[in-house]
Amino acid sequence: MTPPPLANSLAARDIASVLHPNTDLKTHQETGPVVIVRGEGVRVWDDAGKPYIEAVAGLWCASLGFSNERLVQAAANQMRQLPYYHGFTSKSHGPMIDLAEMLLARAPVPMSKVFFANSGSEANDTAIKMVWYFNNAVGRPQKKKIIGRIKGYHGITIGSASLTGLATNHRSFDVPLPGFLHTMTPHFYHGGLPGETEEQFATRCADELEKLILAEDPDTIAAMWAEPIMGAGGVILPPVGYFEKIQAVLKKYDIFLVADEVITGFWRTGNYWGCGTLNVKPDILTCAKAISSSYLPVSAVMVSERIFQALADESNAIGTFGHGYTYSGHPVPAAVAVETLKIYDELKIGDNVRHVGGIMQSELRRRFSEHPLVGEVRGVGLIAAMELVENKATHANFDPKLKIGARLAKICETNGVISRGLPGDALAFSPPLIITEAEIREMLDIIEKSLAELTAQLRAEHLTVVR
Repeated sequence: MTPPPLANSLAARDIASVLHPNTDLKTHQETGPVVIVRGEGVRVWDDAGKPYIEAVAGLWCASLGFSNERLVQAAANQMRQLPYYHGFTSKSHGPMIDLAEMLLARAPVPMSKVFFANSGSEANDTAIKMVWYFNNAVGRPQKKKIIGRIKGYHGITIGSASLTGLATNHRSFDVPLPGFLHTMTPHFYHGGLPGETEEQFATRCADELEKLILAEDPDTIAAMWAEPIMGAGGVILPPVGYFEKIQAVLKKYDIFLVADEVITGFWRTGNYWGCGTLNVKPDILTCAKAISSSYLPVSAVMVSERIFQALADESNAIGTFGHGYTYSGHPVPAAVAVETLKIYDELKIGDNVRHVGGIMQSELRRRFSEHPLVGEVRGVGLIAAMELVENKATHANFDPKLKIGARLAKICETNGVISRGLPGDALAFSPPLIITEAEIREMLDIIEKSLAELTAQLRAEHLTVVR
């Protein structure tokens, strides 16, 4: 019997075998995947030959695009020389050492040592354990609670998901774990009170943080996690003065600040680190994604000298620092990351981000700010979001069940741009850092066309007051 035409297609095989992350698994069984088969520059192609501009660089991460031959060669050369080794029990190798030195030289504040993992989730999970280990080492075993922020995103391991402040990453997983707290989202567009300035809102955010600390007892609070710009929660920029005020509160109670630079690191905001853009001075910094342009998995945790010395003393008392991954500092991803950082320097990629990022930000605002469905356009450098609202005057969002943002993202995909719908019906933009001015304009032309299609559909369905 002849099998159905699609029985052996990649899509059919996927439906039969793959459990997908961040996906409606039941619907996927009916609709199937978009199968991507190759990439070049800022574009990827599906198995039918259709091209797409990747407006989010995959998952905020393919910073040098999808066809950088130098990174391919770096991986191949290292595979031939030393395809694997580990860092356990005082073992080391050149790529791990080189990468650690390069990160320390580029850190936004003085840092002492670098620990390597494989993803942003693992990096944040590691930093949680380091914070707990530190407080045990210095005789503060009760100082263990950790503060995240509502709408913050720090990963999906049990610890990092507990830090994350998104309901979809908590529901049915039995997280957050006890001891993980969440303070308010610093989003002035939705959180600001009538007549309140951005700086007054920032003061209120800091006051709310201090109230939470005092209610829980400062001697029980170990650290606070913060993305310089909140990514998966909606590309939310903090109000003016926010981090200065937050850091003053944390310093008052000897609470560590951990900067999650997984998305914002390596020039995404126009500075090497989001910390530089937002004036953040962390005790610990986590990074991943663009560290290797995501060609291979690698992440890092940078710690201050104060923290390292406590870790060293405690490991000496115990006999070892009993933490690590089989692939921590794997030589092949490390070699690719080293080459990635060299390319950033040689291309002066920050100059390109500031140039084309400025164009992207201004064009997003020019084209969309006055659109009746667009409540806010926000961003800096090559990261931005456009938030759709049901009522532009009151900032009221659509009913989440309507999935308006996801619907726009799907229309964009049909028209040749892969974007991403975020909570609150925000459409994300985070293209490869190598994108050109012409490609920015082509991407936004398609977004503009897609928004017009969505608007027409919503009018026809009487789901909006747009006339």
